Formats: sequence, structure tokens, C-alpha cells
Amino acid sequence: MSTSSIELPSSGPRNEALTPMPAQDRAFGWSAHASLWFSLGVGLLVMQVGAYLAPSVGTPQALLAVVAGSVIGSGLLAWVARLGCASGLSSAGLMHLTYGRHFARLPVFMNIVQLLGWTTFEIVIMREGTLAIARQAFGAVLDGPWAAVLYTVFWGAVLTALLAGSMITLVRRYVSRLGLPLVILSLLWLSWQFAGRLQATGLQALWQRGGDGSMGLFAALDLVIAMPVSWLPLVADYARYGRGPGAALGGTWIGYTVANVWCYGLGVLVASVSAPGADLVGALLLAQGGLVALGLILIDELDNAYGDLYSGAVSAHSLKPAWPVRRWAMLLSVGGTLLALVLPMHSLEPFLLTLSSVFVPLYGVILGRLGWGRQSWAAPRRNIDAGAAALWVAGIICYQVLALRAPQLGSALPTLVLTFVLAALTRTRPDHSATTAAQAGE
Repeated sequence: MSTSSIELPSSGPRNEALTPMPAQDRAFGWSAHASLWFSLGVGLLVMQVGAYLAPSVGTPQALLAVVAGSVIGSGLLAWVARLGCASGLSSAGLMHLTYGRHFARLPVFMNIVQLLGWTTFEIVIMREGTLAIARQAFGAVLDGPWAAVLYTVFWGAVLTALLAGSMITLVRRYVSRLGLPLVILSLLWLSWQFAGRLQATGLQALWQRGGDGSMGLFAALDLVIAMPVSWLPLVADYARYGRGPGAALGGTWIGYTVANVWCYGLGVLVASVSAPGADLVGALLLAQGGLVALGLILIDELDNAYGDLYSGAVSAHSLKPAWPVRRWAMLLSVGGTLLALVLPMHSLEPFLLTLSSVFVPLYGVILGRLGWGRQSWAAPRRNIDAGAAALWVAGIICYQVLALRAPQLGSALPTLVLTFVLAALTRTRPDHSATTAAQAGE
């Protein structure tokens, strides 16, 4: 594999985001990939979407959508992880290689914006969860507008402090050895608690529970796929630290699939045994030991926000390499905290589906061009790959048209298949002889 950068400036600081990761810096094995993506797959946000699915499509279809959507979406995520590990490139590097050096700046910038949005959303989730825990534990003493501001600033400060350290150390020590076992114990405890309630109400009654018709099966599938798809622009930023493509593929797929199915399924279970319209966080708190379990899951939300910020910083560094990744990360952390203080962040479904409409076709084209066959990772010669850019735009239009005109068919899978097939058919076979000669001359 060539270690030449995607875009090597004649002078100035090294662009770490566009340079393949050297072998000596690759520290992640299978277990690191699996624990990282299990941890990133766990979150209150996922449970809330699961709770939203149950009354919309009914229990049987909700569970079918959860399992199928998790396997498909996580498989797509794992495929991009394998690509990132094989190439050693960040997400920004893959975009440069596919779309050309200049045009790639558009999706890279959009990625930074959406990651800042996700960070803001995660901080709001952590703030609201902290407020709920404070009400349950202390009553109205630690509640109110000033408390909301205090909790927002607190979580933003914790994130900023974490970003001042090493990402590799955080994943290998905090996530794998400490955070992951505690989160698994919390999920096991909550699952056991609500399974006991299910046994009291009867499994047959739950299974026969229908939906209100507000969503079809394929629309529910789209919503489940939207969660792992939202991580597509991040996965290569971590997979490039992997020791082998197979470990990156398997660890990412298994880790995220198990977490996604578990959290979505727990959300479906909580919604099914709770009173209609009940708040998920409130229902979790009312469970025996729910205060401690929810607190641990809330702490786990930190790595989701951290993942957004670190990847956003890598993308920002690719645009302005004069600023190191760590400085960008801390700047974005402050920005996300400020946005969390002023923005209403409760329109979840449109936000997720809008992201899917942009990044499903973006990565459909990337996988169609780079994800199969022998591949050269040589620097792109063109400033813009007009064909790839046109396919991406066409994919966004296809996604939106399907969502408006044929929602019963879903949008994510048809768009992904279309962009992948067209990108594969129009793929230019890499000139390996030229690449080999260039490497020999290095």
C-alpha cells in the first residue's frame, strides 16, 4: 500500500487527515473495534427511536425492522470500516479519492456541520437525562432553567477535557476496559426489569399489539438504518488505526449490530409495557435500580459525543491543516456546547432522515468506486470527478423523491443500491502498473 498522501502541499504543515496511517501507529485489533462500536451504538437516542417505532408499526413489525435494519446498516458501516483500514485513509481522504480534491471539500464541510449538529444533540440528551435524574433524586432543588444551563456547560466541559487527551488511549483504556462492562451491566439490568413486566402483562398481548398506521414497515426500516448510516462519515477515522481490514470489518459489524438491536429492542420493550405516551427516560427511572442504570448509560453518551467531535476535527483539519486535530476538536466542543444552550433539538425523525438523504448516496458512490476489487490508493489527479459528483446529487434527489412519492418502499436501500451499481459500472480501473512504478521510485 502506498503511503503517499492524497494531497501533499509543497510547503506548510503535514495534513494528517489526508495521509494514510503508517503501520506503526495502528493499534486497534478486533476487540478494540468491537468494543468501540458497541459503545457507540448504545445510547438513549437509540432507545427513544425504538420507543417511537412500537406504537407506529406495532410490535412484530417494529422488531423485524430493528433486526433487519441493524444488520443492513451495520454491514454498510463495517464495509466502510474495512475500506478505511485497507487504505489507511480518513473519511475526508476517501471523499477526496472519490470525488476529486476540490469538490470533496463540499461533502467534507457538510460532514463537519452534521457532526457539530450531532454533538449538540448529544449534549442536549445528556442534559435532559441529568435533569431527569436530578428530579428523581433531589426533587425540584436541582431543576429549572439555570440547572439546564449548568448541566449543559458541565457536559461540554467534560467533553473538552477528554478531547485534550489521546483518542487511542481513550478507546483502549476507558471504553474497552471500564466503560463497556458497566454499560453492558446496565443494559442487562434494565432488560431484566422490563422483561419481568412483560411476563406480568403477557407475551401474547405484546406480540398482538398493532400500530397506529402512522408508519409502514419500510419507513421503519429506513429509520433504523438511519442510525448506523449517521456514523458512516466517522467510521474510517477510527478504522484507519486498525491492524487488519478483516478485524475492522468483523469487529465493527458485530459490535454495532448487537448494540443497535439491543437498544432499539429495549426501546420497543419499554414502550410496549409502559402507559401510552409515557416518556422513555421517566419509565427507565421508575424501574428498580433505574437511576443507577440510566446514569451509567448517560455517561456512555459521552463517547458518542466524543466520536462526533474527534471525527469532525479530523475533517476540519483536512481543510485547514495549520490547526492540529486536537485544537479543532476543542473548538468544535465549545461550539456544540453553545449551540446546545440556544437550539431546540427535539425534531428527531426529520433530522435523521435528512442526514440519510445526503450520506447514503455519498457512500453508495464511494463503495461503488473503492469498495471492491483491486484498488490503488494513489493521489487523485482531478480536482473534481464530475461523474461521481453527478451520481451523488442524483442519489439525493432519488432519496427525496422516494420519501415524498413512495414512502411505502423506503428510501435508503433503493438509493444505496442505485448509487452503488451506477458508481461500480462507471468505475475506472486503476492503473496498477503506474502506481507500482511510482512506489518503486519513492
